[in-house]
Amino acid sequence: MAFDYTAFFERRIDDIRASGQYRTFVEIERLAGRFPHAVHHHRDGLREITVWCSNDHLGMGQFPTVVEAMHRSVNRSGVAAGGSRNISGNNHTHILLEREVAQLHRKEAGLTFITGYAVNDAVLGVLGKELPGAIFFSDEQNHASMILGMRASRAERRIFRHNDPAHLDELLAATDPDRPKIVAFESIYSMDGDVAPMPELCAVAKKHGALVYVDEAHSVGMYGPEGSGMAAHMGCADQVDLLMGTFAKGYGTLGGYLTGPAPILDAVRSFAPAFIFTLAMPPALAAAALASVRHLRESDNERILLHHRARLLQDLLTDAEIPLVSTESHIVPVLVGDPYKCKELADILLEEYRQYAQPINFPSVARGTERLRINPSPVHSPAAVHRFAEIIDTVWSRLNLPRRPVLPIATHEALEKVSV
Repeated sequence: MAFDYTAFFERRIDDIRASGQYRTFVEIERLAGRFPHAVHHHRDGLREITVWCSNDHLGMGQFPTVVEAMHRSVNRSGVAAGGSRNISGNNHTHILLEREVAQLHRKEAGLTFITGYAVNDAVLGVLGKELPGAIFFSDEQNHASMILGMRASRAERRIFRHNDPAHLDELLAATDPDRPKIVAFESIYSMDGDVAPMPELCAVAKKHGALVYVDEAHSVGMYGPEGSGMAAHMGCADQVDLLMGTFAKGYGTLGGYLTGPAPILDAVRSFAPAFIFTLAMPPALAAAALASVRHLRESDNERILLHHRARLLQDLLTDAEIPLVSTESHIVPVLVGDPYKCKELADILLEEYRQYAQPINFPSVARGTERLRINPSPVHSPAAVHRFAEIIDTVWSRLNLPRRPVLPIATHEALEKVSV
């Protein structure tokens, strides 16, 4: 009897539903010029909602000069690059954007990709494959794209405890000093919102002659002089050899980038399948990203308002004894700890109060640490923040959720299970 492929996957999905981890997508349309408001395509018709979980942290996705730059590019070059960077898709705007991010981070060169995920996959894959006998030293909470890039290279990997320079030092000290070593970590961890001790990690890496690779996806545009990220904010940018960033969060558009020494970037350009065999970023998106980067290099206002709104929400929720995983960054992760209750909380917020905060569950976070990851932004007014905090407080009591400062942290092992 032939294998029933459809029935197999139906059972797999049923298992996910039974675990409470099944993901549902909320169908929305952002309203131009009115973000964080959006139209929700609800079963009962169209409803206006407020979005609290967007990665457009600064509202730049609808910033006038960014939108205008995209319009001009579409009128000039159309909607697509027309090919890979190597075959007809190498638009002049890509070059301008790469020069801009290199200047922003005070690095020799820049290289853009269609997504931030592709950057980690491509760069770490090339480093692990091309450097003879390379060993990765990876923070246990690194993003899945970093894990997969390292794993695909088939290079040896050693995992250091989250944000633990002493453990990293111990692992590096036990390694052959002549082998190439790459220390890889993130500046801000997106699901917990905690910040890496970057100066200490960099100092340990340099002590042992390791190359430092940092994912700054959740900090570029939002921290540091000119929005140059957390490494610059902490004063250790010169110790970061390869800095990865994205245009899809602080800059409100799409795509990722790498900055660092020109020979290494040239090797990535030449050897990485994730760069070679994919369509180039549409010129209109590159133009929008360029306008966003240039604006945030000149303006601190958006960053100031972002951190004010985040701190306000953190303070209000803390006063209400609603547990937060971390208060170290602009990300506000509200810990629920149960997949069913987390979805119920999110459903009530959306259905009854028209406040949209997506439940986050496994595999994005470890089982038992389900949460709402809330991203206040400059376009959320203080009054809106106060009202949202009051609504969460009301629904929290209604669901009889615990009010305690429990701060469990997801483990690398949990993420590893879904990265095969």
